[in-house]
Amino acid sequence: MPASCRSRALARSGPALGVEPAGDKTVKPFSIRNARLPGVCGAVALFLILIVAGSAVANDPAVIRIGYQKYGTFNVVRAHGDLDRALSQSGKKIQWLLFSAGPQLLEALNAGSIEVGNTGEAPPIFAQAANPALVYLGNQPPFPEGEALIVPKSSAINSVAALKGKRVVLNKGSNVHYFLVKALERAGLRYTDVQPAFLPPPEARAAFESGRVDAWAIWEPFLTAAERATGAKVLTTGKDLAPNREFFLSTRGFIEKNPDFLPALAAAVNGAGQWVADKPSEVAAYLAKEVGMDAPVLETIIQREPWGFRPVDAGVVADQQAIADLFFSLKLIPKPVRVADAVVAAPSGTASSNPR
Repeated sequence: MPASCRSRALARSGPALGVEPAGDKTVKPFSIRNARLPGVCGAVALFLILIVAGSAVANDPAVIRIGYQKYGTFNVVRAHGDLDRALSQSGKKIQWLLFSAGPQLLEALNAGSIEVGNTGEAPPIFAQAANPALVYLGNQPPFPEGEALIVPKSSAINSVAALKGKRVVLNKGSNVHYFLVKALERAGLRYTDVQPAFLPPPEARAAFESGRVDAWAIWEPFLTAAERATGAKVLTTGKDLAPNREFFLSTRGFIEKNPDFLPALAAAVNGAGQWVADKPSEVAAYLAKEVGMDAPVLETIIQREPWGFRPVDAGVVADQQAIADLFFSLKLIPKPVRVADAVVAAPSGTASSNPR
């Protein structure tokens, strides 16, 4: 659940940070800083985003701006077209905006520059701490094997416990942030026992290959790409440590004003999951062009990954609350977060019939 370091070509295939809308304009870089309310830097980021999105689009209620990542459910939903077609029947149009990772996407959501987006499990915790208007719309089933701690092929490190004092690279505020803390905890280490280095996947891949870091906490498809390209060794996956869900997120105001959106979203996510089940090679070929990976590799990944829309139930809330409580105890967020406050009721009958 979820969101998205392969060959060197892929590592340089997109912007390091920021948003890449349809067309050739790109804005770089901005980030959530431990979910604190934006000051001057946040204002500059908002100004830059609005230049990209366009003030006309920002003020047009018929246009819904959806943030997506190169590898993730929304990219498949975008390609399938069900959501665009459903919303067009009510006179609405989607503007799809590409982001390099979940934290950057939710920075834009917090700034009001997109209405909807998808990320892994940790970014919403940081975002909710900064923006109480954030809401969870639904999620995909968990995929704990879709994230891992890896070390170079030649590394003498053979266990998570051996990472004490070592430099571990990760994307700050992403799904692997929680996973890393839990992996260290199970090995008898604290988060402060390692030296975290914060880089988005392309730069993290370069640091990993050059030997500037000792380990990398990363998710699919970057995980499989690194394993195949470099022979990287897996120390542990997220199994029994972190659910690794992908979430669909928005703001309370948008959902209240657009009650038809959530049912259409649920149907579109399920439709994308059915497309994967029926024609995995077709979906993989599409994603291969988007992310710069070989289609057969991506086909293997998407067939292992569970697909389909699920409501945010009590178990999911409990898992997210555990992340929020841990991040607050580590002072990664500035105040406690109550996840249940950010959940909207999903339409009845929206659970996936194809959980896989």
